[in-house]
Amino acid sequence: MPQRAVPVTFRRAARLTLGRDQLLNVIELLLEPLVLVVSLWVVALAIEGRIGGHDIILSLIVFSLTFPGSSRLTASPWRVARDIALTWLAMSGLLFLFGYGSHYIDYFNRNVLLTWWWAAPLSQISAHFLLRAAAPTIRQLQGRARRVVVAGMNEQGLDLADSLNHDLYANVELLGFFDDREPGRLNQRSDHPLLGKILDLPAYAKKNGVDVIYLSLPMASQQRILALLDELRDTTSSIYFVPDTFVTDLIQGRVDTVGSIPVVAVCETPFTGFSGFVKRASDVVLSLIVLVLISPLLLVLALGVRLSSPGPVIFRQRRYGLDGNQIVVYKFRSMKVLEDGDSIEQARKDDARLTRFGAFMRSTSLDELPQFLNVLQGTMSVVGPRPHAVAHNEMYRKLIKGYMLRHKVRPGITGWAQVNGFRGETETLEKMKARIDCDLEYLRNWSLRLDLFIVAKTVWVVLKSENVY
Repeated sequence: MPQRAVPVTFRRAARLTLGRDQLLNVIELLLEPLVLVVSLWVVALAIEGRIGGHDIILSLIVFSLTFPGSSRLTASPWRVARDIALTWLAMSGLLFLFGYGSHYIDYFNRNVLLTWWWAAPLSQISAHFLLRAAAPTIRQLQGRARRVVVAGMNEQGLDLADSLNHDLYANVELLGFFDDREPGRLNQRSDHPLLGKILDLPAYAKKNGVDVIYLSLPMASQQRILALLDELRDTTSSIYFVPDTFVTDLIQGRVDTVGSIPVVAVCETPFTGFSGFVKRASDVVLSLIVLVLISPLLLVLALGVRLSSPGPVIFRQRRYGLDGNQIVVYKFRSMKVLEDGDSIEQARKDDARLTRFGAFMRSTSLDELPQFLNVLQGTMSVVGPRPHAVAHNEMYRKLIKGYMLRHKVRPGITGWAQVNGFRGETETLEKMKARIDCDLEYLRNWSLRLDLFIVAKTVWVVLKSENVY
């Protein structure tokens, strides 16, 4: 009677940066949160001579919002300063609104908060550049470079090699590739040599003290992978499998378990478990605060719409929301027509359908403000892929592969595409594809910090008023 296979227990990696020194990686994870906390404590001690209980609570909130820290070692100095400044503006603004609304801000010394407001980002920027200067020394503390080989000279294997080569702070030595194909059939864009066939890898690993092996083999090669893994049991190499992401587009790919059975997420929303709670809570808090603060502006805009042209103040249009379900999105009416049918023409420059007041609202995105009511309803989020009219969805889902994956999350008032130049009219299929690529990138890399960055950058983009008609 055959024996039943013993279930394998998988554990999640807290964070894995391929080829990065673990000590350097840990410092990067902790640097930004700790600098913000320490800068607050230093300012409090300098001005008040003590660290109060309210300072401790604020420290815990800030640490939880910023942990884990971002990896910025390979970014340009300008991008480091810009990203830190924009992220801090968004987060400090949110903290101020929360503190003002809850009256928690009354517990703080105003001089402490004002000093910390400018000292915190300067401390972060300084700390990152100090880490960059100290990184070579930290890397040397790890000892010799880790010897790495890649099994599979395919696209993802070559991309992995490029990532390792371009990471100036990686403490690795890429020895080369193993592949069964003849040299003439291989992509030779890598400077690293072909060391042999796949079956030569175990012996090479033992002889040359290979530390890490990356298996970049197609999913169809299951038997070959199993045979290779069996041979590699006789080595001390760490082994990682590089998923064949060219077979399918991974969205929030990760290892999970159902009971004791391991499963691999290929396409999943980032808003599961605690992340879903954080996303929804931040949406509700932020939308409530914004609606209270802009209520006089909403009244003025409503009056302007009413007086500028005949028709309703609020324009309701059907869009696709979470999981592809239809929702009704609210906007201030900016056109002389109310289009919500099977064929809808996108707004364009000098569009004759726009009212004069509507053109002003669209150029400043003020017509979108009623969508904060959608956020409270739970049909939208503050940040997410922008919802398109149903007619446009039905057209583009047939033309763009993976288009509907953007509906794994609630649509947003603003999004990653909108702050990267794809705001307003998308008159070509290529522009719409670029917008969808940004939406999918947001799904893969979501974090609360990214949301705050997008909110801050949206203000700048709206002030420039580009590409909006």
